Amino acid sequence: MQDYGYLALFLLVSIAFAVFMLALPLLLRKLGISPYKPSKVKSSTVECGLETTGRSWVQFNPRYYFFALVAVALDVMLIFILPWALGIQEAGWQFFLGGAIFVAILLIAYIYAWRKGALQWK
Repeated sequence: MQDYGYLALFLLVSIAFAVFMLALPLLLRKLGISPYKPSKVKSSTVECGLETTGRSWVQFNPRYYFFALVAVALDVMLIFILPWALGIQEAGWQFFLGGAIFVAILLIAYIYAWRKGALQWK
């Protein structure tokens, strides 16, 4: 039961910290510590310090998302491969086989994306 007490204490401290961090800017502004002087110039849309040319809302090419998904997949692969590689000496052949199957599935997915042309920039 004592473990649940620690968990409840951690949960309460976490919630209190989050509420404090959300309320801190409002409190500082009310006390006059944080400056708040809105103006039309401050709220205008700028790009690299210059006025924007054309529309401010630009849609991105969907190919960016394919590259981002491949990057995320490779990052996830690294997260799973690192502990596997560090513990391979203590484990048996089943451990090696499981990692090899995981890498094979990712390799097949990468080859599929490559063949479909998702990785070619046109």
